[in-house]
Amino acid sequence: MNAETRTKIFGRLLKKIPNPTTELNYSTPFELLVAVTLSAQATDKSVNKVTDKLFPIANTPETISKLGEDTLRNTIRTIGLFNSKAKHIIQACKILIEKYNSGVPKTRKELEALPGVGRKTANVVLNTAFGHPTIAVDTHIYRVANRTAIASGKTVLEVEKKLVKFIPNEYRVPAHHLMILHGRYTCKARSPLCGECILLDLCEYEEKNL
Repeated sequence: MNAETRTKIFGRLLKKIPNPTTELNYSTPFELLVAVTLSAQATDKSVNKVTDKLFPIANTPETISKLGEDTLRNTIRTIGLFNSKAKHIIQACKILIEKYNSGVPKTRKELEALPGVGRKTANVVLNTAFGHPTIAVDTHIYRVANRTAIASGKTVLEVEKKLVKFIPNEYRVPAHHLMILHGRYTCKARSPLCGECILLDLCEYEEKNL
């Protein structure tokens, strides 16, 4: 796929989705960090149900630390891996308080040093909270990148590196959420809505695979 086609693809997506953003509910970088940490192997909808209860009573490193691990665990118990997530969030809160004056660091290295925060979570926070041109490759982005041939790859990291290299500069920031939303609602894993897709004539997804 050439640069011109990639530019057309992201131009069309941005026209269809003019304000691409996460579907996780949050109002501060810290709330986003917690929500994304909770979202591992969980849906945004299930995370929002939990944070809609959690954030009104505790939405800062200090207030979540005061809740304690047991209370936090009970609050998020409907989310998968809630035991380890509660432990990691409490540990991360203590580090944020002691090392960052309760703020959220703005570099991948510092974010990945926090308990429970991997490359994907760090990239989401950097992109969504701070406007960095990062790509957090989830299942939706991996699928869209390979199906369309925007950035084909056999691993998440390979796709991420190719996307960072090939996405036109003017779309580097919104590309993350444009691809997620397109994959979530149009380029679905099962029964993709190719007949309704605005990228159909630009996509390299073979008809035999529909």
